[in-house]
Amino acid sequence: MLQKRLDNVTTLKDLSRHLKLSVTQVSRALNDHDDVSQATKERVQKAAKLLNYRVNMSAKRLVTGRSGIVGLVVEQDGDVLEPQLFTQVIWGLSHAFSERGRQFILHATGAGGDVLREYESLIDSAGIDGFVITEPTLNDRRIAYLINRKVPFVVHGRVPDHTDYAFYDIDNFAVGHDLTRYLIDRGHQRIAFLNGPANRTYVEARREGYVAALTGAGLALDQTLHITGDMAATAGLVSCIRLFDKDNVSPTAIVCSNITLAEGAYAGLKALGLAVPDDVSVVAHDDLLPGHAATSFTPPLTTTMVPLSKGWPPIADLLSREIDGAPLEQVQMVESMDLIERGSVRTL
Repeated sequence: MLQKRLDNVTTLKDLSRHLKLSVTQVSRALNDHDDVSQATKERVQKAAKLLNYRVNMSAKRLVTGRSGIVGLVVEQDGDVLEPQLFTQVIWGLSHAFSERGRQFILHATGAGGDVLREYESLIDSAGIDGFVITEPTLNDRRIAYLINRKVPFVVHGRVPDHTDYAFYDIDNFAVGHDLTRYLIDRGHQRIAFLNGPANRTYVEARREGYVAALTGAGLALDQTLHITGDMAATAGLVSCIRLFDKDNVSPTAIVCSNITLAEGAYAGLKALGLAVPDDVSVVAHDDLLPGHAATSFTPPLTTTMVPLSKGWPPIADLLSREIDGAPLEQVQMVESMDLIERGSVRTL
């Protein structure tokens, strides 16, 4: 049985002796090198955790020339994530990098500050090994800048037609396409889409999937049925009411880009005296955020589903590989998703 050391700090040599592996094997397993088997990595990581092993960052920097620090820069004047979502992102990334022996820092720009100057300052003075980029936008300046500076980074998402960098993403085209196709297959032709902020890459990918599903079924695209905005319940409520405040034919179904928009849509439909699914069907993408359960809706909500939390360990692994100089095919990942049928859709 493994026993924690209580007297001194556990070293690589301690792990090596305990596991009967060489120091090199232990080090490469802890740093997720591809020439170490998954079974060995798990065995070493388990021992490191139970023996309370911590990376000596000063020693590591002397040997490798790296700080062991990675960062996330957020813009004070930019679009701010919903507080609960922002907390999930920061906690998830911090925990994932800590588990891999790296320090994670959050840096916010000053009011009116230029985000690229913040990156420049951190790269030149703080010795940060790499960055995580979240909420990528079309023609994202951060990506272009870090590529030019030859600084490792991983994107939570990706920019269409420009993917020569490390990224972790879900198939956002499929999110828009599969939810829309699901409704079409059940007889719906007037389908609205409540989407996220217009400048986000995932929003554009989901819109393209929505359009492709309509076009593939021979249905005309009504631009007024695609609404972009904040990913929040209040935005979903307002947008839902807008959809039915028209002289033309109202939609029979609504696709929501996340579950909080669906919460707003449900509230808006209720305020209008409309029932789900008898009057209007609703589907959404679900990130499995705490306090937002699709099964708690009345009726329970049909969703595509990829837990947001599922992405943090791969992002930490991908950035670690990128820092170590891994080839492009080893630092890119697209997560699969599930479609869960519940009670929010009526067949016409």
